[in-house]
Amino acid sequence: MSTSQKHRDFVAEPMGEKSVKCLAGIGEALGQRLEDQGFDKAYVVLGQFLVLKKDEELFKEWLKDTCQANSKQSSDCHTCLREWCDAFL
Repeated sequence: MSTSQKHRDFVAEPMGEKSVKCLAGIGEALGQRLEDQGFDKAYVVLGQFLVLKKDEELFKEWLKDTCQANSKQSSDCHTCLREWCDAFL
């Protein structure tokens, strides 16, 4: 499976204060919807990912419900966070 440059950039370094829009699969529109719900930073979405115990289906359903992400967008975001966790946690 190939990953986007955005995905590779995100997974390559600590998260720090990165915007939610830095996550793979999250563009301007989804990012704005997430920010409107209080998920303004990538680490806040990571927190939700961890609360859901890294469960792919639960996380993708949460993203769909929270910001209307489609299956590719939610899958890209899940993969990005999972690989980040594998590298840094």
